[in-house]
Amino acid sequence: VAIAKEELDGWIKWAQHCRIKVFVELQRKIRRHYDAILATMEHHLSNSVLEATNRKIKLSGYMAYGFRNIDNMIDMIMLRSSDIDVRLTWDYEAA
Repeated sequence: VAIAKEELDGWIKWAQHCRIKVFVELQRKIRRHYDAILATMEHHLSNSVLEATNRKIKLSGYMAYGFRNIDNMIDMIMLRSSDIDVRLTWDYEAA
């Protein structure tokens, strides 16, 4: 993490004095989120799992469009978000 911090600090310093407008704007954004970026590198955390779960929920909502009962939609979301392996009867016959 210390090496990454040094490299990031060096790049920010370079970008501050760069004449390329995009890099100057990017270094401002990085400085705004500097602590969060370092925490992500230190703890190896990402929001990718959360984003994937949100996408599954959204897609399940689209699939459930027109359901008469909200409980059916919630059941579909819970099922698709779980690790349960649901096989249909013809899947068992092939195995």
